[in-house]
Amino acid sequence: MKTYPLQSLTMEQAQLKQFKLVDTICHHFPGSDFLNTGDLGLVPGLNQPQMTQRVEAVIADFFASPAAALVQGAGTGAIRCGLVALLKAGESLLIHDAPLYPTTAVIAEQMGLTLIRADFNQLDEVNRAIELHRPQAALIQHTRQKIDDSYVLQDVIACFNQHGIPSLTDDNYAVMKVDGIGCECGATLSTFSSFKLFGPAGIGVVVGDEKVVNAVRQSMYSGGCQVQGFQAMEALRGLVFAPVMHAVQAQVNDNLVDALNSGIIPQVKQAFIANAQSKVVLVEFHQPIAERVLNGAQQLGALPYPVGAESKYEIPPLFYRVSGTFRQSDPTLEQRMIRINPNRSGAQTVIRILQESCKGL
Repeated sequence: MKTYPLQSLTMEQAQLKQFKLVDTICHHFPGSDFLNTGDLGLVPGLNQPQMTQRVEAVIADFFASPAAALVQGAGTGAIRCGLVALLKAGESLLIHDAPLYPTTAVIAEQMGLTLIRADFNQLDEVNRAIELHRPQAALIQHTRQKIDDSYVLQDVIACFNQHGIPSLTDDNYAVMKVDGIGCECGATLSTFSSFKLFGPAGIGVVVGDEKVVNAVRQSMYSGGCQVQGFQAMEALRGLVFAPVMHAVQAQVNDNLVDALNSGIIPQVKQAFIANAQSKVVLVEFHQPIAERVLNGAQQLGALPYPVGAESKYEIPPLFYRVSGTFRQSDPTLEQRMIRINPNRSGAQTVIRILQESCKGL
């Protein structure tokens, strides 16, 4: 089985990304300003907490974008706000010809969007779909929706831009793990969850074109919709730690694949890395024992389900079924394959749990 995972940052690259973010913070927070939890409410003239505005400015500068907005609703809220700013109800949206992420599918249904599908792995097909249907916007998921997805984000975005099609990138599971996200590759907007980057639950991030980001901000005008200053500061602090922590995780993934493919566990047919949706190790068994392995792993300390998919609460390794979009593309995977996210654990912990879970099967 061939996969095309995104290229993870090396440890050196991750450190440089962390240092860049801290340097950006220094430009926006002189003296002891950063040693605050943040303010509340609608500051006159800003219509949002002052600290939230300052954090948004840091995020925009860090991603070399004109503007950024923090929104309620985590990654899904960010995608919803972005699509509402780009499209009117009933308009058409170009998407990859693959199972759409479930929460995104709900947004499209609620907006009454007409979905135009094209295989993003084939740029000729993308061009034909745009010329034939002239969609009002495009949505591209940075990580993979199918195991054999191989498209290059920057190339697909360039195709959208060539036709003047505004685009929104779902950058969840990619931010601070790869060299550049959608807005850095020319997309109109990048959207992602702070919760997946060691930030607070429920906070989403929209980064990109100033006019569109301002439209997002206007749609979240009321006090109850505001991301409060303390939430913004928590999101920024989490973002600082994300690149190095995810680079460590990427190294563990590589070590796991090497060990499992060496035959250390006879029940394992093969192991490989895939973005499904987060970058994980997919383990395929010779026999349909996936469910029994998962049940055993839970008794040995593995997490049985994600909280926020790499949130600050997820410390032990995750042993879980393959993603819903992958199962839709191949229903047989559910009985013979699992995904393992080491989270903050080392390779030996994962191997020990997997070995013991496979005994006698």
